[in-house]
Order: sequence, then structure tokens, then C-alpha cells
Amino acid sequence: MSLATSPDSVQTLQTALQTKAKNESAARFHSLWDKVCREDILAEAYRRCRRNRGAPGIDGESFEDIETAGREAWLGRLQQELKGKSYQPGPLLRVWIAKASGGERPLGIPSIRDRVVQTAVLLVIGPVFEPDLFPWQYGFRTGLDAKMAVRRIHFGISDRGKREV
Repeated sequence: MSLATSPDSVQTLQTALQTKAKNESAARFHSLWDKVCREDILAEAYRRCRRNRGAPGIDGESFEDIETAGREAWLGRLQQELKGKSYQPGPLLRVWIAKASGGERPLGIPSIRDRVVQTAVLLVIGPVFEPDLFPWQYGFRTGLDAKMAVRRIHFGISDRGKREV
């Protein structure tokens, strides 16, 4: 498995899926699993997870561990598990994050393996669902976040000269 694979092949797949979803509203996507298992999709998912520099999950495996042992072999094993349908997500590592108001809130950290699979699934199904979402839906969308939603509300209110909702 080569990580030299260009993100262009992933972009091409995403464009094709999104085009079909937009142009054929009655279209049904019956087989997307084979696309999640693609070498280029998994390599891009790994690259994105690596870029986020997240902490290891409950298994303690870090990106450095993966790269020391061989990233391509690691991705190849993950691909085989996915293709063979033997992949099982692991438990989350529970950590507690301090809140500004005092107290703590729980945070679940998945293993890197699970994050790569989740990202691969998102790379494939995201373009299928994106055309059906309204412009004001911000949750779990590429390039959008909660702060952008709050800003949109703030400016929507202030542009109308209002001071409260």
C-alpha cells in the first residue's frame, strides 16, 4: 500500500458520488463498502487523522508507533480486516476535561485505527449526503463548525438591528 497515492483519486471518487447524488435524487447507493476499503481512501483517511495529531486511544498505539512499525503494513492489515468484514471497533479511552465553569466533562478518544476507519467512511458517504443538507446545517460538515453557526446567527440578528432572539 503506497501513501504516495494522490488525493486526486479520492477527490475524483467524491465528485462522482456527489454528482450522482445531486443529479439523480432517486439514486440509491447499494455498495459503498468496497470504496471505504480502497487503498487510496484509507491512505487519505490516515493522512487526515495524522494531520490532526490526536492522542492514542485505549490501545496506546500512537502515530509514531505505527510509522516505526511500518505505516503501509498497518494500513494493509486494516484494509484486509475491512475487506474480510472482521473489523471490530475498540472501546473508547475516557478522559475528563476541565470546564471553564468548574467541574469536568467526559471525552471519549477512539484508537487511531478506529479514527482512520471513521474518516474513510466519512470520505465516502459525505458526498452522498451533502447535497441533501440545507445551507444552515453546520454539524459534521467539511469546512463548517459550531463557531461559524454562532457567527451566522450573531450577524443575522445584528443586521436586523435586533439585540436578542
